[in-house]
Amino acid sequence: MKFCLFIFATLLAFTSFSQTKKEKGTYFLSVGASNFLGDLGGANQIGTNGLKDLELVLTRPAISGGYRYFLSNSNIIKGGLTYLRVNGDDKLTTEYFRNFRNLKFRSPILELSAIYEFYLLTESSGHLYKLKKAKGKKAQSWNIYVFGGIAGFWYNPKGPLNGRWYALRKFQTEGVRYSSINIAIPFGMGVKKTISRKIAFHFEINMRKTFTDYIDDVSTVYYDYNSMLAEKGPIAAYFSDPGGHGKSYQTATGLQRGDPKDKDAYMTIQFGISYKINRMRGIFQSKF
Repeated sequence: MKFCLFIFATLLAFTSFSQTKKEKGTYFLSVGASNFLGDLGGANQIGTNGLKDLELVLTRPAISGGYRYFLSNSNIIKGGLTYLRVNGDDKLTTEYFRNFRNLKFRSPILELSAIYEFYLLTESSGHLYKLKKAKGKKAQSWNIYVFGGIAGFWYNPKGPLNGRWYALRKFQTEGVRYSSINIAIPFGMGVKKTISRKIAFHFEINMRKTFTDYIDDVSTVYYDYNSMLAEKGPIAAYFSDPGGHGKSYQTATGLQRGDPKDKDAYMTIQFGISYKINRMRGIFQSKF
């Protein structure tokens, strides 16, 4: 929580600073889709940490908003807030061990990010900030950019039982306590088209590599079922082993439940709009 508050305060200070200068930035709003790469579900083979494990049927919505500050034509700093949802389901794979494991989850993710964008290609008629019309034609520009940065995010994995979704972190289904706050490294690329002096549209693909393997509440080995039953109760015991219920050799204590070597990742694909809001003049400020 302290880390997210630090990022929020930094972004707030950054936005306030940018507004005290000559306006060289834009506000943006983006909507699109999110997906998850973790231990659950995936391709019909032993799990990997690559895009071939992506389950398109589990695509969920994502929304982002924030502020871009132009350091120069090619260098931009962006602060943003993103809300998305991620899901995973072992029943979507025919790989025997993962299907038998029978784990399923969903989680919201709330992310605060600080990102640097570098523009590889800029084609414009006029200045990047003040596009001018040329020979009666509407000023337009195309931009291709790559980006990377840092983000703090909150997540809360839940699992289903008898029509109800239970928060899983409190159960410690692997006998491990983990935080609901973590860090991610966002990176990707985008395309932006400026259509006027104030408005631009963009398309962006953003991958996040995280430093946790517990977004889906799965990482290491099976905890002893009877101990879980005694310590946490029947609901926790069920979520620790919904496939074998403590009776199968495939889910015996100490056997592999997840893969801690591959940390979780999530991604978004979004379309958005940027809008430049001019600063209001002070009441005693001259027009000239």
